[in-house]
Amino acid sequence: MPGWSQSPPTQIMGVLNVTPDSFSDGGLAVEPRVAVDRAQSMMVEGAHIVDVGGESTRPGAEPVSEADEIARVLPTIEALDGLGVRVSIDTYKAEVAARALTAGASIVNDISGGTFEPEILEVAAEKKALLVLSHARARPRTMQEGTWTYEGGVVAAVGAALHVSVQRALEAGVERSAIAVDPGIGFGKTDAENLDLLRNLDRLRPWPGCPILVGTSRKGFIGRITGRPVDQREMGTAATVALAIAGGADLVRVHDVQAAKDVVRMSDAWVHGHLGDSR
Repeated sequence: MPGWSQSPPTQIMGVLNVTPDSFSDGGLAVEPRVAVDRAQSMMVEGAHIVDVGGESTRPGAEPVSEADEIARVLPTIEALDGLGVRVSIDTYKAEVAARALTAGASIVNDISGGTFEPEILEVAAEKKALLVLSHARARPRTMQEGTWTYEGGVVAAVGAALHVSVQRALEAGVERSAIAVDPGIGFGKTDAENLDLLRNLDRLRPWPGCPILVGTSRKGFIGRITGRPVDQREMGTAATVALAIAGGADLVRVHDVQAAKDVVRMSDAWVHGHLGDSR
């Protein structure tokens, strides 16, 4: 079974939300034809993976039913199958993941790290899918309510939680080479905690060489720090992408693939000495 790439260039995961209510691009790619066109454009722009999501997981979002989520994502994934697009399904629901993998997706990106529906780990193992295990303290509707207390600090707490998620995935039969982790930037964290995680990415690896995915694109902490609305956070996102790669990120999840490609190339050149395919 193929595993995650262990060398530069840093992998770019393009965000494709087929939802009416995602915080940044909700409603823009609800129609499968539009979604497929956008996915193909992202691949041309430099995406290695297209992450298809049918339920908004922004803080405060209301959940959608399993049936509605499947109805949203399946037509797009089925249309992309055979077009050379590497597809990830952004879901925490086991049945949605199973249906998406059967339709042509090859990666499961679970914001809950297998904690909301643990059966998703067995689905990933059975389908021999790659798996991203993220950290989230609560479901999207309530994840930013109140102030979470992270015993021992956010870096130690998130690292410990990711370690538990990884162990459960391994016990479910997922191969170690198929696992990547994500600190869950913006999910139940303060702005200071988000920055602390970005400064300490390498401390979050459950083992040396385990890939780390970072998704900061257009998120609220960038808006609060820069004072920019969601549609003007490209430069703030670019800064966090560069910092994440410098800190050890192996994959970055972004909305603006074309802009991110240049940031990734320059960051890889500086961090890894990787000068790309041309000089």
